[in-house]
Amino acid sequence: MSVSPSVSAPPQAPSQADLLDFVRRAAADTELVASLPLDPQGRTWVRLEGPGGSEAWLIGWPPGTGTGWHDHADSVGAFVTAAGELREYSLAARLPTDGWKTLELTEGVDRERRLPTGRGRTFGHHHVHEVLNVSAEEHAISVHAYYPPLPRIRRYSRTGQILRLEQVERPEDWQ
Repeated sequence: MSVSPSVSAPPQAPSQADLLDFVRRAAADTELVASLPLDPQGRTWVRLEGPGGSEAWLIGWPPGTGTGWHDHADSVGAFVTAAGELREYSLAARLPTDGWKTLELTEGVDRERRLPTGRGRTFGHHHVHEVLNVSAEEHAISVHAYYPPLPRIRRYSRTGQILRLEQVERPEDWQ
């Protein structure tokens, strides 16, 4: 009789709900949130261990700072405001994934979401948005998770209804 070695199943990829659950729990961890060093001049961040091999970050946002328009390519994600308030502007439009530099957006695609402490959201592949701390006086802190770990971030500029691809960043650019 032969005995075959046990084979464990590969870990299951975290769902958007799993990512949201993780960022909510991390944002509620007051000790973790208080441990983030805040810089009055620029965003600060600490990498976290996300669920199921996801990429996760605790991010500090000085007053008036933001990300600019971007997407997370093939990753899905979730984020929650842990302190302060963030504002998200997004596009409710399916954009081509590659092969373009300039797009004219149709009317009615703009969305705005206020995310005070404790509020968050999930998003799917190729979600184009910008996140801002619109406060003139208070830092905001948030927790973000992405799966698969970010293969690239595409950065855009926007003038009126014209969206222009400006840059593609890869993980080696963030080291």
